[in-house]
Amino acid sequence: MKIKASLFLFLISLIGYSQSNKQSENSKSIDLESIPEFQFGKGVGFVAPDSTFSMNMRFRIQNRLTYTKDEGEEETYQGEVKRLRLRFDGFIVDSRFLYAIQLSFAPGDVGVTIPGENVNIIRDAVVYYKPNDTWSFVFGQTKLPGNRQRINSSSALQFTDRTINNARFTIDRDFGIHAYYTKEYKDKFSYSFKSAISSGNGRNVTKNPDNGYALTGKIELFPFGEFTKGGEFFEGDIKREQTPKLMISTGFQRNVKARRTQGQTGSDLYEKRDLNSVFTDAMLKYKGWAFMAVYMNRSTDNAITVNPLNLSQSRYVYVGEGFDYQMSYLFKNNIEVAGRFSTQDVATQIAELTPDLKQYSIGLTKYFWEHKFKMQTELTLDELNFLNGTTKNNWYLRFQVEIGL
Repeated sequence: MKIKASLFLFLISLIGYSQSNKQSENSKSIDLESIPEFQFGKGVGFVAPDSTFSMNMRFRIQNRLTYTKDEGEEETYQGEVKRLRLRFDGFIVDSRFLYAIQLSFAPGDVGVTIPGENVNIIRDAVVYYKPNDTWSFVFGQTKLPGNRQRINSSSALQFTDRTINNARFTIDRDFGIHAYYTKEYKDKFSYSFKSAISSGNGRNVTKNPDNGYALTGKIELFPFGEFTKGGEFFEGDIKREQTPKLMISTGFQRNVKARRTQGQTGSDLYEKRDLNSVFTDAMLKYKGWAFMAVYMNRSTDNAITVNPLNLSQSRYVYVGEGFDYQMSYLFKNNIEVAGRFSTQDVATQIAELTPDLKQYSIGLTKYFWEHKFKMQTELTLDELNFLNGTTKNNWYLRFQVEIGL
């Protein structure tokens, strides 16, 4: 029995050694250096082991519930997925060549589906060449270097949406070529120059090509140095700047032979127009306090276009000017209170067609993970002032949850 037991144990040992030896051989066949390196930070990503490619993946969900009461109309309730987006970015070949892709899937982002035209899910699709820390060159579709609130992501807002002036006077995404020159320092004067040549027609245009174009230029000044961790790209002082940080910027766009009522956005005009847009921003942050002021303007020689096949139909360029003022304070428990006031004065050319506006908003936000995970409540009153002297008051109460990476 002892001999049989010894033989049995010997055979088990041989089998175990054989299996472990095979595992060792198999492990040698696996090139550990070929396994991608995974990273967790701003999203989830990986880098190829030979550093020739990287991809970072992010998502955003913005859900909201709104109660609306417009004067003279019945109250309404609306629950919606306002934004649902995926973003991919990284580099290819080497770190000087970068790319960014952003796709949108919520109905409000995609817009109305038109038979025979593409589904409008592409928001950004760009290639960057960044030879050094000073210069950046961009080719593709993305946001133009416009006013600050438009450049900032909608996920980085203090309120549930941008201002009425951003809705009317903004210059939005377009396809083109950009060039940026930036000098950034932590505690001394910094600046950046941004420019773009683009189609002027907005994002994902598939209609017949034309000879229109848009020229955009912008300068940003940081008298006290750069904001902490890119603080100019999000609203509110969630980084609690320990020294005052100020940004002053101004920009201009000339959109030649624009097709649409608001340049890159809006309905198609019956005739093309040359549009001029001006925008100026100021942002100040210090120890939880944040302040923003904005001026925007759009002009053209003749705002109204008429349908040549039906003279009773017309469409107009939204021309005029607007101011936005915004202030907030972030408590140490990461609850923020904010107030905003906006005025919008339309140009004389279209005063009979659309009213002037004033908007008053108060907001309350709880940040669980900065702007990546927050809950927001907003109460807004819109005051419409018509040319005949009548007024109309509309208001809404909104609750919104933002989550993303």
